[in-house]
Amino acid sequence: MPMVIEGSHWLGLDYLFNPQKRLYWGYLLSTAGIVIVYCLLKRQPITSTLDKKIWWHPSARLDYSYFIVASIIKMSLLLPWMLGVGEVTYWTLQLMEALLGYQQKIIIDRQWVVLSYTLALFLLSDLSRYCLHRLMHTIPFLWKFHQVHHSAEVLTPVTFYRVHPLENFLFGFRYALVTGFITGIFIHFYGANLAILDIIGVNIIVFVFHILGDNLRHSTIHLGYFDTLEKWLISPAQHQYHHTVTGTTVNYGGILSLWDRLFGSLRLSSQEDHYHYGLNEITTRFNSVWQLLTQPFILLKKER
Repeated sequence: MPMVIEGSHWLGLDYLFNPQKRLYWGYLLSTAGIVIVYCLLKRQPITSTLDKKIWWHPSARLDYSYFIVASIIKMSLLLPWMLGVGEVTYWTLQLMEALLGYQQKIIIDRQWVVLSYTLALFLLSDLSRYCLHRLMHTIPFLWKFHQVHHSAEVLTPVTFYRVHPLENFLFGFRYALVTGFITGIFIHFYGANLAILDIIGVNIIVFVFHILGDNLRHSTIHLGYFDTLEKWLISPAQHQYHHTVTGTTVNYGGILSLWDRLFGSLRLSSQEDHYHYGLNEITTRFNSVWQLLTQPFILLKKER
């Protein structure tokens, strides 16, 4: 049994039971419920969401294969080199003490510390995710690797994990830097007795977003919000437009669309009804797991 558990961990199958992952069974179940309500309101058959042309499309089948290979690469090659949150927290504490010296801890109600820490982690994480995502599009070197994600011709929840290992490494590095930095600052001022507002170990804000249909962002369900809400929160339809051949310059946000609005990259879902996914670069090939892994390097070599 331990070997089975270890094997499922390496293959990424444990994502179904990990609330930190979008494929957690609870999120998939809530998504299914939203899809049923959506279909009833739109008066379309629920079976239309199970179209074989989508779920067994060559692009979708490639997603399933790549998910397993990418999980093995992450476990064997990336994780041993990943920067840890603990390390960044320690470096931040050392920096704070060097700059400000030892300080008596600020004594306030713990509930306010927990609330502030939860909000700070969420806001800074979401902002840094927006910034890195935008850089993946605007820096030619990084775009070569981010194209792997945008090469999907149909969208399913597994498409979220069609990400090149280099991009995985960068986003893991971003997470460690932001989380460790904020944690170090809070420990310096308020002490080590920190906690976040969470549900089953997940930041409560992120949990709510996941449970309310985050997986629909990579799906055939074009669920848009009304315009006012889409100026604050990224809707599934907004992210789907980002995946179109014409939408790669807008809607970089993770959860909040606030950053897109502040930095001029927001597009509302009401502005566009036509969705054609994939890449404009017809000479770029991402038709196999091998090509997903190696094509970015081939493109870089051609530019030399």
